[in-house]
Amino acid sequence: MKYITIAIDEKSYARMVAGLRVEGSVGFDPNKGMGDLNAYNRKKSVRPKDRLVKKLAWGWVKESLKQLKVFASFPKDLSLAELIELLNEHARSAKDALIEREIIERV
Repeated sequence: MKYITIAIDEKSYARMVAGLRVEGSVGFDPNKGMGDLNAYNRKKSVRPKDRLVKKLAWGWVKESLKQLKVFASFPKDLSLAELIELLNEHARSAKDALIEREIIERV
């Protein structure tokens, strides 16, 4: 059985001691005479949260970096006519909220 000595940075060593996985590449460095671990330095992308434009009776209107989002949720026990009327009212409220947002931003 042969052993190979590997040079590891402190963060990777701490992860290994804690029993966590360290992803990276291992190669032999002839200058050092030992293996060398190059751990991948992956960073999570942090997406900003959506900004609430207005809370509506049956949902909300939110604004992200690239989109405007309108959400609606209705109870199942409504008749089709009631549901269509609520959808129209919700769409009207969402339009009004977007118009208010536009007016406030321009002032």
